[in-house]
Amino acid sequence: MSPEIALPILMPLMSGAVSLVFWRSRLMQRLVAVGGTAGLLTTALWLLASVSREGILVMHMGDWVAPFGISLVADLLGAIMVVLTGIIGFAVAIYSLATAGRGHEAYGYFPLMHLLLAGVAGAFLTGDIFNLYVWFEVMLVASFALLILGSEKAQMEGAIKYVTLNLLSSVIFLIAVGLLYGMVGTLNMADIARRLATVEEQGMVDALAMMFMVAFGIKAAAFPLFFWLPASYHTPPVAVSALFAGLLTKVGVYALFRVFTLIFHHSPGYTHEILLWGAGLTMLTGVLGAAAQYEFRRILSFHIVSQIGYMILGLALFTPLAIVGGVFYIIHHIIVKTNLFLVSGIVHRLRGSYQLKRLGGFYRSHPWLAVLFLIPALSLAGIPPLSGFLAKFIVIRAGLEAEAYGVTAIALLVGLLTLYSMIKIWSEVFWKSVPPEGEVDPYPRVRQQELWLMVAPVAGLALCTLSIGFYPAPIHALAEASATQLLDPEGYIQAVLGDPGGEGP
Repeated sequence: MSPEIALPILMPLMSGAVSLVFWRSRLMQRLVAVGGTAGLLTTALWLLASVSREGILVMHMGDWVAPFGISLVADLLGAIMVVLTGIIGFAVAIYSLATAGRGHEAYGYFPLMHLLLAGVAGAFLTGDIFNLYVWFEVMLVASFALLILGSEKAQMEGAIKYVTLNLLSSVIFLIAVGLLYGMVGTLNMADIARRLATVEEQGMVDALAMMFMVAFGIKAAAFPLFFWLPASYHTPPVAVSALFAGLLTKVGVYALFRVFTLIFHHSPGYTHEILLWGAGLTMLTGVLGAAAQYEFRRILSFHIVSQIGYMILGLALFTPLAIVGGVFYIIHHIIVKTNLFLVSGIVHRLRGSYQLKRLGGFYRSHPWLAVLFLIPALSLAGIPPLSGFLAKFIVIRAGLEAEAYGVTAIALLVGLLTLYSMIKIWSEVFWKSVPPEGEVDPYPRVRQQELWLMVAPVAGLALCTLSIGFYPAPIHALAEASATQLLDPEGYIQAVLGDPGGEGP
């Protein structure tokens, strides 16, 4: 029995339930939000330490062993993703203390946030393909409710696009799960991998692989069905945007890594060629979209799309170095992207706008904020020695070694265009003078205590970025060990099902 596998799911569920008990107490809901996410981070670190020490951990619910019962499985990739969920959840909970309005809290902001974190953690730890679908739906319900909190027109329009595309993804996912069950008679991912290796109908296997690729590609906001993301992520409160930006698309990327390294890895040529060019087009279209925007959060939203391309490129190349690069990129990007959204929220709180043309003068008036922006911005662009440099370097080097010159050239070009977008934000928001009176929105008054609650998580995440950049060895070692596990699916299968000649797990 390894309780640390279930605790990252149970902790946010219990926090959400306690928040509901204290529905009328704003103070208690806030205390539970910070305490619950701190508990999630603590249990996630416990889980990562256990997996690093003991290898892949498995918990069979109700003592029904796999493949007959529901299994929770934690390998290094899953444990890393849960730790990142805890970090982002904790940072956003603190930030929300200053930014979540009374109206949002009265309609369940914090319980929904806990439910979303439970769905994310559940998706990372489930060993069952149908339960992966269930956790996706939990995330979809919670994220849709968070998107429409406030009921503004822009939020409703964004939420409709968001939920429509994600429901389409869910339908494709569910049909694929049904067809897969009809083919192999099991829903346990380890058992599916073992049985699928003996299936003779390769055409049907390829068709199922394509269905999962489309379903998870939509969740990950990959080309060509990514437009729901920049249409919706700039509409909710900034803490919600930051939570979505850091975690939601990465669940789709994680699902792609999981199924295409465990289940559909037997004939990677066909599917991985599609993934390869999908990654290139995702990078290119995302960064071009960002270059055309002049709204802070829209630029960052399009850059989520372009950066997802780098992660998928790591999977598509399917070499040990490329998988290391993909995992490293996910770790770096979750921290950096969340932080950039949180910085945009501070700018908005201080000047009342996300429009770059209505902003300016922050370098002179708030130099500390300029520094806190530059750290994640330059890291996103891949400037050494920040975390994004090593992430990009590994992926691009893997591309050159695999002789994928076309898509590697796109990755290099996208890095330059990303730098252009970050310089555009810097010059408009921080460097230029404040626009003349009448062209800017009235400055809202911000209490010092609220400002500190917003700055503290931003500074903490910036410190994480600097730590990864200047001392990358531990994260690189984790990514390398994770890639080794991903490229050895038999280890995952044996951990869940046991040795076929032995007595089981």
